[in-house]
Order: sequence, then C-alpha cells, then structure tokens
Amino acid sequence: MLEYFTSLNDHNLPYPDTIHPIVVHFVIAMVLFSFFCDVVGYFTGKTRLFEVSWWNMFVATIAIFVAIVFGQLEAGLAQPYSLAKSVLNLHTLIGWSLSGIIAAITAWRYVIRTRNPQKVPISYLGAGLVLTLIVGLQVYLGDQLVWVYGLHTVPVVEAVKDGLLP
Repeated sequence: MLEYFTSLNDHNLPYPDTIHPIVVHFVIAMVLFSFFCDVVGYFTGKTRLFEVSWWNMFVATIAIFVAIVFGQLEAGLAQPYSLAKSVLNLHTLIGWSLSGIIAAITAWRYVIRTRNPQKVPISYLGAGLVLTLIVGLQVYLGDQLVWVYGLHTVPVVEAVKDGLLP
C-alpha cells in the first residue's frame, strides 16, 4: 500500500486523479448559492433563505482550506513549466486571499445573523457581489491551468519529464 503514496502515476500524482478541483467546486457552488439565497431573500422577504445562505458560507469557509491544501500539494507535483507559472502563481495568490476573504465575510455574516436573523444589510450584498466576481476570476484562472496549460494531463506531464517544455 505504501507504494501508492510514494510513487507518482502518469498524472504526476500519488493518487488516481486531482482532488483540488473536486473540493473547490463545492466551495464555488456554496459561495454562489449563498449569495443567490441572500439576494432572493432580501428582495422577496423569504428570510428562511438567510439561514440557507449562512450554512453554505460556513461550510464553504471550511472547505476552502481543504481545497487549498490539495491545491498546494498538486501545484507542487505539477512541475509547472515557465508559461504556466505566472497563471499558477496568480491562482495561488488569489486562492489564499479568498480563504481570508471568505472567512471574514462568514464572520461578518455570523454577526449579522446573531443580531437579526431576519435581515441582511445591502452592504453585505455588495460584499457578496465582490466575492462572487473574485470567485469568477479564480475559476477562469483554474480553467486556464487545466484547459490551456494542461497541468496534470498525461501529455503535458510526459512533455515536462522529457524536457520538451522549459
């Protein structure tokens, strides 16, 4: 069993496929759905949606740290070539920043929920919109790493091992 953890497969990973995208898609969905619930709750008066929003942000706050751990591990194993490094570095910087931003917004949401669970201020919705835009940029950069630069795809891993990519 130890050989599965000490040897890398054809994706340059010690396990069958990347885990970071799986976990991070939960974070993306929870953050976007939380913002959606807050907006709909604000404009329709359906305050039960605020509770749904809170729990989505709470779980997203935990999940983003799991996503970052696997992202850092997988980025290190990717052996990124020079063209991909700047995008990977920006993706990493924004990912770590998002962990702090999501944690701060979740803490703010907790204070709002404690004071009055039936309302959210418009300023919180504005912060949610900014968060949604940052998440969108992060998704774009992650898509580039996979679909443009091919990190952890078999042809790119083989090209890096063969020294074909600088």
